[in-house]
Amino acid sequence: MSGTFVGMPAFPVAAREAVGDTTLRGNLRHATRTIRDKRARAVAELDDWAALREAGKQIKDHTLRHLDRYLVQVEEAVTAAGGTVHWAADADEANEIVARLVEETGEREVVKVKSMATQEIALNEALEARGIHAYETDLAELIVQLGKDRPSHILVPAIHRNRGEIRDVFRSEMGEWGRPAPENLTDTPAELAEAARLHLREKFLRARVGISGANFVVAETGTLVVVESEGNGRMCLTLPETLISVVGIEKIVPTWRDLEVFLQTLPRSSTAERMNPYTSMWTGTTDEDGPGTFHLVLLDNGRTDTLADQVGRQALRCIRCSACLNVCPVYERAGGHAYGSVYPGPIGAILSPQLRGTGSEIDASLPYASSLCGACYEVCPVAIDIPEVLVHLRERVVQGGPAVRHGNRVVLKPAKGHAAERAAMRAAQWAFTHPGALRAGQRLASRTRRLHPRTLPGPGRAWSGSRDLPAVPAEPFRDWWQRTHGGKGGAK
Repeated sequence: MSGTFVGMPAFPVAAREAVGDTTLRGNLRHATRTIRDKRARAVAELDDWAALREAGKQIKDHTLRHLDRYLVQVEEAVTAAGGTVHWAADADEANEIVARLVEETGEREVVKVKSMATQEIALNEALEARGIHAYETDLAELIVQLGKDRPSHILVPAIHRNRGEIRDVFRSEMGEWGRPAPENLTDTPAELAEAARLHLREKFLRARVGISGANFVVAETGTLVVVESEGNGRMCLTLPETLISVVGIEKIVPTWRDLEVFLQTLPRSSTAERMNPYTSMWTGTTDEDGPGTFHLVLLDNGRTDTLADQVGRQALRCIRCSACLNVCPVYERAGGHAYGSVYPGPIGAILSPQLRGTGSEIDASLPYASSLCGACYEVCPVAIDIPEVLVHLRERVVQGGPAVRHGNRVVLKPAKGHAAERAAMRAAQWAFTHPGALRAGQRLASRTRRLHPRTLPGPGRAWSGSRDLPAVPAEPFRDWWQRTHGGKGGAK
C-alpha cells in the first residue's frame, strides 16, 4: 500500500478500468445508496440542521484565519498536561519523528487507530522499512491490510469488498499476521466480526505502543478527540504505555463549546448515527490511567500552502465525514482507487491536488473527476463549495498562475494537454469583450443551425459521445428581445 498511490494513472484511465468491473460497481452501488439513505433520515430529525451546518462552517473559517494563534495554544496546553508536541513540515519529517519515538521504546510492534493522516504520509510503509510492524485495528482497515489492498473510501475503506471476498481474505491471510481465522468461517457479518475481534484482541493485550490520529483537537485544553463505532480505538488509546497521535493542523477547534456542533453533525453525516458509540477524549497523561507517555505530532504536509489559497482553503474545513462520496455519481461508478489518493471522491478531487500540487498527471486530472452536479455541496456538513473549488483548480491546471508551494510563492506552468482548451477560452474571452463580433456569431449560428452536426468531430467525440449537443435557438436572445419588446427594458 502507498499513502499517495505513486504511479497511478490519470483519473480517466483508472476510472475507465474501474467502470468495467461489474462486481465493484455492484458493491459500491449497494453500499453508497444504503449509507446516504440512512444519513438523509438521520439529518431530517434535526430542525436546526441548516444552523448547525452554518455554525460548523463559521467555526472552521474562524479557526483557519487564526490558526497560528490556536496552534501555539494547543502546544502550550498539551505540554502543560504532560504531553510532548512535535512539528512536522512534511510526510518524511513526520515519519522520521514517529519511527524514532517507537524505536526509543524498544518495541517493534504498534497498534493503530484508523487515521487518514497516517495513510496520507504512508506511515505503515515507513515503519516497515525500519523493522517496525504496524497493525491496523479498525475492521475495514484490517481487511485492507490483510488483503494487501488500498483503501477506497474515507469512512469505509473496504467498501469495494463484499462479504465473500472478506471471508476469503480472512481465511488466507489472518494466520500470517497473528491468530488465524476459524476453519469453518462463513461470510455472515457476525462471524466475520468475531474472527476479527479474536485476531485483534491478542494484539491489543500485547502492544506497548499505540498510534492514532484525531478527529478534533480542542485548543483551550489540548484535548484530542476520536469518534468511532467499534471500540478498537478505545483499546488503542488506553492500553498501550506510549501513545503517538499524528494530527493535521486543520483539525483544531478553539473551545469545548465549538466541539458540541461537530459531535452532532459528524456522526449523522458519516454513519447516520445520532452519536458515535465510542467518543474518546484524552488530555496529556494521568498517573495510573491510560498511557504514561503521550506525543502529539502536528502535521503540515501542504496544509499551509492550501491555506494561502483564498478559494481552495475551504477544503481544510473538511471533517472527513465522507457524505460527499456517498452522493457522488462519479465515485459510485468509479470507486475510490481511481483517485490515486487516500482521499477519494469529491473532497479528494480538491484536497489532494492542493496538498500535493498539480504537477503529476494524476493530480492534474483530479479536478476533472466530477460532473459539477453540486450534490457534494448540498450534503457537506461544513458547507464546502466543492464545485467552486473544482472549477478554480481546473483553471489552475489549464492556465497555470501564482500559487504557494512549500511555503514559497511560485508561478505554476500550465499542465500539458490543455492547449486547445486554453485557445478556446481565449477565443471566448475575446468574443465576450467584443459585443459586435458576439452578435454576428450568434446570428450566424442560428441561421446555419440545420447544418450543425449532432456530434463533435475529433477530440470532441469524447464529450458528445455521452451527451446531446444543445440545440441552437432559431434566433439569438438579443434579436428576440428587440423584436418582441422593441428594445425597451435595457437589453443591449
